[in-house]
Amino acid sequence: MASSVLHITNGDSTTNRLKKLKYQGDIITWREMLCEGKTTIDVGSEGFWKNRFDFFKNTYQLSKQKFIDLTLKEYRNLCNQKKQDEIVLWFEYDLFCQVNMLAVISWLKRYRNNRKISLICSGKVENSEKLFTLNELSNEQLKNHFDNRLELNQDDIEYADYIWQLYCSDSPLRLEAIHKQTSSSTFAYLEEALKAHLLRFPSTNNGLNSIENFIINTAHNTKLSNKQELVRELLINQETYGFGDSQYFRKIDQLKKLFTSFDPIKLSRVGKKVLDNQMNYYGQIRSDFSYLGGAKKYSYLYVNTTDKLLKITT
Repeated sequence: MASSVLHITNGDSTTNRLKKLKYQGDIITWREMLCEGKTTIDVGSEGFWKNRFDFFKNTYQLSKQKFIDLTLKEYRNLCNQKKQDEIVLWFEYDLFCQVNMLAVISWLKRYRNNRKISLICSGKVENSEKLFTLNELSNEQLKNHFDNRLELNQDDIEYADYIWQLYCSDSPLRLEAIHKQTSSSTFAYLEEALKAHLLRFPSTNNGLNSIENFIINTAHNTKLSNKQELVRELLINQETYGFGDSQYFRKIDQLKKLFTSFDPIKLSRVGKKVLDNQMNYYGQIRSDFSYLGGAKKYSYLYVNTTDKLLKITT
């Protein structure tokens, strides 16, 4: 008798693909973006979901009903899946997926202890320098990823849970201290993803982080007619973030004072000064309500000359 399998995927596109290809087993879609907003270590608790809903409501104006329909109902479905012999995780190389992956493994450690857990992470493909998402893989490549999935041992599970705890800490300094030690065959893309996370703290050069600098640099150096074109360009050229269009539209809105026009796209005089590191924009963009994991975004600075974080004392 074939063993039963539970698939936990990174999104609806992967879920739909597995269904279309008739992969055997039940499928749960992990609909979260834990790379944004405050996170706490207790994945799945009432407090955890309340905190996440507050973030989506305040940041993306998501209604309670939509949050329930999209996320909580699927999570409750996951809680009811208890009989499978193997749990297969389908995630990708980018920051968005890697953070979600850590949270799911942390949840599995707590609620599905001693279950066989396997990991599929898309990214590198033979004879190509490009990193591939799951959706970009051919059917044959997808099957090859599945056939060569990695079974997580207890050390792997403990390690992922530990990194998740550090990500949710109110200080990113411990995560910074160990992120270069995360290189492993099991979590091949975690080191780069964590580096991308640390670069999201504001730079000492101009007060913007790597993503914000990426946005204004793209806006200045590419001829673009409107916000939609700018976002499309950002999506095409982003490397390790894996963000969606709604995330970029939000970030552009936060930077709107650095633009004189969005039709066409044009930086303001201040925007150009910030881009050239002739002006520090930290004071104008700072917020006490912006979190990266468990840490306040503006309580730390990324020192570009040393590639290290600095805590701001008040």
